[in-house]
Amino acid sequence: MKRMVFLFLFVSSSLMGQTFLSSQAEISLITCGPGQNELYSAFGHSALRVKDPSQALDIVFNYGTFDFDQPNFYLNFARGALLYQLSVNSWDRFIVSYQREGRYVHEQVLNLDSSQAQSYFNFLLRNASPEHRAYYYDYFYDNCATRIRDGLSEALEPAVLEFSGLSFYQPPLSIRQLCDEYLAYQAWGDLGIDICLGLPMDKEADQQIEMFLPDLLEKAFADAEIRHSGISKPLIKESRELLRQTVIPEKSLWTPFFFFGALLVLIVLLTVLAYNKLRLWSILDGILFSISGLLGLFLLALWLLTDHQAAAWNFNIAIFLPFNLLVLAALFRGKLKTWQRKYISYLPYYYALLLAVWMFLPQQLPMAFLPWLGIFILRAWHIARKYASV
Repeated sequence: MKRMVFLFLFVSSSLMGQTFLSSQAEISLITCGPGQNELYSAFGHSALRVKDPSQALDIVFNYGTFDFDQPNFYLNFARGALLYQLSVNSWDRFIVSYQREGRYVHEQVLNLDSSQAQSYFNFLLRNASPEHRAYYYDYFYDNCATRIRDGLSEALEPAVLEFSGLSFYQPPLSIRQLCDEYLAYQAWGDLGIDICLGLPMDKEADQQIEMFLPDLLEKAFADAEIRHSGISKPLIKESRELLRQTVIPEKSLWTPFFFFGALLVLIVLLTVLAYNKLRLWSILDGILFSISGLLGLFLLALWLLTDHQAAAWNFNIAIFLPFNLLVLAALFRGKLKTWQRKYISYLPYYYALLLAVWMFLPQQLPMAFLPWLGIFILRAWHIARKYASV
């Protein structure tokens, strides 16, 4: 408690006045390994450590925090306008949480001279002030990792931060493929991202984009240089392994593809065994078409009514058709109007065509939904032939 009171008083006084770092001070990039307890933690985390033994100072600047109590939190989250903020914590308090979760922690000491270190420290203090600490979070272009890179570049001017320009993955992956790499143990979370985010996710990721991932920011920093007045020096002075990864997750066999494949097999068996039991099918088909239509409507709202830029131009709407909501009442009644029968009779051909062009679309669609298309081809064919007309 005394340590936290000291930290609060130190940071508050620093914001009001000028605090000078000593020649012993170090500013380090901290990279934390992935954790599988939450979806967001699977990508790892980046933070900054400022340590000055002569002042008994050891604090962490963390751009990855948000406040559940902020006004309209859930509305802002849904709209894609969630405010994150730069917070300041003690180093001991910061690292103990990663030690408890069994995640690695790496430290890269920045190769800054005294004036550069002071300039960056002043920049961080200014950005941690109440009037400057909040920012609008973006998954890929403005997060806890990119803020560190961009802030360092700004604070070092007129010196220039130079990166190799070579992406870590060769050939370069798309943003979606990068997410797939990091969500190998979060198959359902990965599917959720693939569903909700559209064509912008399929942009090829160069080195600048790759740095939204903490461990790729770490790798980019390892090869980067500071150039000033025609002289270059490595950005990183020293690298340290502070904690090793001790928790190794296991992949679940209950993947989305397995689930929807099993659902397809079940629907095929039910269609054969209960071919003429239309009352049963009127309920099941109503549920299937409800899920499809409502999810399509949700994706359309994400695209058109929110600020989630990555949710635009979402080709998954081709799988989950909002138009399916137009036949719900008729399906639950078990009787179709002429136009509804005609609409459903065309669906098998539509979904078959979608399967044929699946691999050629500009957006990478989730392979887990191939069985889902099979379900709708079968059910639309059965509905068009067996349901009565009104």
